[in-house]
Amino acid sequence: MKDEYSLDELARNVQEWCQSHGIHPANGQVAEAVTERTIRYYRTLGLLDAAPGSYLRSFTEKQRLQILAVRIYQSQGFPLRRIHEHLYGKSEAELNAFVQKAGREMQSLNTPFDAVAPSERWSVTPLTSDLLIVSRQGHSLPPNLIRRLQATLAEAGWPGSPEIKRN
Repeated sequence: MKDEYSLDELARNVQEWCQSHGIHPANGQVAEAVTERTIRYYRTLGLLDAAPGSYLRSFTEKQRLQILAVRIYQSQGFPLRRIHEHLYGKSEAELNAFVQKAGREMQSLNTPFDAVAPSERWSVTPLTSDLLIVSRQGHSLPPNLIRRLQATLAEAGWPGSPEIKRN
């Protein structure tokens, strides 16, 4: 890791890390690519600490970690206002721990599928109007687990989640 990055180096580094760890924005309101313009925008919103030198000439490892954390939160559907609340006042060590943990988790989630076998009996369980769970062996989820998953999605504000009736 470098101690200092130019704006261009920082944008490329963050973009490459996000691609290698499967970090992609959760909605169409966020650009897929991390660009110099994106970094400037994050800076104006206060998501990044002030640069130690010239605003456009040098960025630190902490700022790289801040941008990575922003992108991780965006991949989970968080709006920038909430991301700011989560990141405000975090130390470099805290940011590093968060980014490392999220990177490991995202890599484990992005395991490629095995080839489809002719003997598979796929079943599909809808959770929302656009989210499905697929079993390649024909397994179905119990109704109580489906309701719990739907409630979790609704609480997280997932689009198209059914309204859950509370007892």
